[in-house]
Amino acid sequence: MNLQIDNFKEKFILKGSLLQRQNDTKMEAYFVKNGLLRSYFVDSKGKEHTFMFAPENWLIADFSIINNTRSAKLSIEALEESEIYIIPKSVFEKIHLLPENELIKQVHRFIKRIETLQERVIMLMCATAEEKYLHFLDTYPDISQRVSQKMIASYLGLTAEALSRVRKSLNTKH
Repeated sequence: MNLQIDNFKEKFILKGSLLQRQNDTKMEAYFVKNGLLRSYFVDSKGKEHTFMFAPENWLIADFSIINNTRSAKLSIEALEESEIYIIPKSVFEKIHLLPENELIKQVHRFIKRIETLQERVIMLMCATAEEKYLHFLDTYPDISQRVSQKMIASYLGLTAEALSRVRKSLNTKH
């Protein structure tokens, strides 16, 4: 597979242009030649959270849709007039079509880790303590019995006492 930047579509975009909207299902990644992009999401309360900035020579994408399993969690917009390279969905599809070998398996695992990290950052930015803990249990169902509550609290950005209150509250609900 030959992935040279010359093969990607180059585009000039105006400040304020939206390249992707939250809940879109199209998958494209963007390499910034000149300018500045940002990804962000709007939570259920209508509050906007900036996830990432992408200045020159950075790549930006919503990794929750690389595997075609979800709609976009992030919107991507131009903060300045920008020159970008559009990396189409077909590039990511070709990665998935390559013959399985250890390297390709590692690429798939790496993409999944990036997706998980993206979800974690989004969750940490806007979720309640209870939502953070439930997300942890959903993401790592087998780990909660294998590590200390102190480590889980640290991972979630909570104190051990706050996690204890969350767990007690969830136990009384069920």
